[in-house]
Amino acid sequence: MRFAFSLLPGFALASSILSAAEPAATVPAAPAAVPALPPPELTEIWTPVPPVVSAPANGLPSDAIVLFNGKNLDAWESVKGGPAPWILEGGNLVVTPKSGYIQSKAAFGDSQVHLEFRTPAEVKGDSQGRGNSGVFLMGLYEVQILDSYKNPTYVNGQAGSVYKQHIPLVNASRPPGEWQSYDIVFVAPRFGPTGVVDTPARVTVFHNGVLVLHDVEIKGATTYRGYPAYAPHAAKLPLQLQDHSNPLAFRNIWVRELALPRLR
Repeated sequence: MRFAFSLLPGFALASSILSAAEPAATVPAAPAAVPALPPPELTEIWTPVPPVVSAPANGLPSDAIVLFNGKNLDAWESVKGGPAPWILEGGNLVVTPKSGYIQSKAAFGDSQVHLEFRTPAEVKGDSQGRGNSGVFLMGLYEVQILDSYKNPTYVNGQAGSVYKQHIPLVNASRPPGEWQSYDIVFVAPRFGPTGVVDTPARVTVFHNGVLVLHDVEIKGATTYRGYPAYAPHAAKLPLQLQDHSNPLAFRNIWVRELALPRLR
């Protein structure tokens, strides 16, 4: 038995429409060409070769300029002129209260400064009257030294601050009577030909190995009253230690002279 079938006209039209709507077969695009990498030698720099500095464990860098090693005060003088009036006691440099600041005989600009200090074990006074001193970079820009162990004071005057300019990130102070350290990287200001400051000074400070100031801009010479400002000065000036009438002790003071590019 044979059966004959025929498509209805409407069904044939729908089939042709569906066939026309089907997407055409696509041909995969060719992969993009990978650019050839330059030879590694293109990004290698061989000169100038950095100088070698030996840095023995618990020792001095070989290029350090020693300002105090416990033997004498030969590298220091009074800011008033003449020999340094502080005393050598048990291998430590001890402030003679009310005798005045002392300063290094050598002058420095860009520098790495290391010093160790000890505030008095017997606590006397509070706030700024307790274990107060300071290290003055170029004799002008103060990193505050203070017994800031459980000793409230204005925070831009506590240990590790750029006095009255920058608050330290943290308080890393040890108890009074314990030795502490500062490691300071200082970039001196640059002045233009007319004496106006071209690039301000900058400083980074580690207190007891803890970062407390990171590349902060110094706004001018330290002042107790009023606001800091710059005045033109020599490219290198002595380092000063402050007599604030408290008998602090110092040891292991050295400086590395730096030649830093000014990128700002």
